[in-house]
Amino acid sequence: MRDSASGSSTGTQNWHRATCGLTSQSFGDDVQARLAYGTRMTKQRQALGLLGERIAARWFVRQGWGVVCHRFRSGHRDIDLVLRCDNQILFVEVKARRGDMFGGPVSAVHHRKRRELSRSAQVWVDRFGTAELSYRFDVFGVVISDSGVRVRHVPNAFSLS
Repeated sequence: MRDSASGSSTGTQNWHRATCGLTSQSFGDDVQARLAYGTRMTKQRQALGLLGERIAARWFVRQGWGVVCHRFRSGHRDIDLVLRCDNQILFVEVKARRGDMFGGPVSAVHHRKRRELSRSAQVWVDRFGTAELSYRFDVFGVVISDSGVRVRHVPNAFSLS
């Protein structure tokens, strides 16, 4: 993925920046939206995402949470982890990166992603939720580099809207 940044065309450089979590202020909302939705999930990116989700699940289990569901799908959207502890359900978006040179993984959960997560969570609540449960959204960032793995947990990152 790093090699694409050295490409000579501007389109290649913009694609690389868009996939690495730069904010929409970098390119403007319309350019950012087109670039973000034009990216494809390669096997390497999928493997990195799965590794990040495994690291997050292990971290939450050590904190006393139980995994209810991994990659809950609702149409084309998904929630990476659904966890439970007592009467609280936790919806977790996991972002994994190989370094933080283009911004941390947590900053990649922008308003559009939050909206999609909220919609998927509402489907989960409609199917499996009960009145005595409370719900929250967390974001879990994983940065994997040569020096090791760093994690960042953001509890109550946003609310169900």
